[in-house]
Amino acid sequence: MFERLCVIGTGLIGGSIARAARAQGLCKEIVAFGREKNLPNLQLAKELGVIDRFYIDMGQALEHADLVIVATPVGSMRSIFELIRPHWHAQALYSDAGSTKGSVVAAVAAAFGHVPNNFVPAHPIAGAERSGVDASHAELFKNRRLIITPLADTDKQFVDKLSNFWRQIGSSVSVMSVEHHDTVLAATSHLPHILAFALVGLLGRKDEQREIFKYAAGGFKDFSRIASSDPTMWQDICLANKCEIIPLIQQFKAELTHIEQLLADDQAQQLFDTFTYARDARQRFLDNFDD
Repeated sequence: MFERLCVIGTGLIGGSIARAARAQGLCKEIVAFGREKNLPNLQLAKELGVIDRFYIDMGQALEHADLVIVATPVGSMRSIFELIRPHWHAQALYSDAGSTKGSVVAAVAAAFGHVPNNFVPAHPIAGAERSGVDASHAELFKNRRLIITPLADTDKQFVDKLSNFWRQIGSSVSVMSVEHHDTVLAATSHLPHILAFALVGLLGRKDEQREIFKYAAGGFKDFSRIASSDPTMWQDICLANKCEIIPLIQQFKAELTHIEQLLADDQAQQLFDTFTYARDARQRFLDNFDD
């Protein structure tokens, strides 16, 4: 059990981490840090019982904290860690919940001049259409994957502590390198979000948009669901991981061009083969990995 969990960023993810930790009795006290402009959200988090108290002074928030999780947009990580630096404690465990790991590690290194061995980068593969602390819930991470990306110098005792924390709130923990994480997530999460934003943006700009959305079937609703995600968060993610995302966009454009040509040439069999391969590939994913 941790004495004090300090959550920095009490939105969907940070709020859900706090709720899950409380539900499992993993810490005696839960506090949050936030900027003055976010006072209404912090007050709501306290009213909802997500946290016990909050601070707009980082030193006060981190006092006696032995577990600190930064759950802010990845674009704000450097400024957050610069605020944390004067109050860093060698015996506390520090982690994050960012969707890109290379940019987070770079932010920590920029703030400290190195990456402290008690910082363990992590990414819970979980989310929801709604954002904000009022959307948070204790079951968000149950039976979901949590990826830890330790560096060569990361102290194993802190990796083990963090792994145990996430397992106790219901996550399946995997360990991989920072680089591998960003490559995998660019393909499985970042690109799909961009495609959803692009498609909904395209249709939303059409003159007949009301008719299009009126008659949209379940497939459109399923595909476009992730376009309801927080634009600020996804702006940061996409910019942070653009080196991995841009080549995928180029490959996807080539795939669309190929299908476009099949349609133009009435290549029915090749079109059927293309669709069949995609269907079978998805079924293999469901058979092997869906849990």
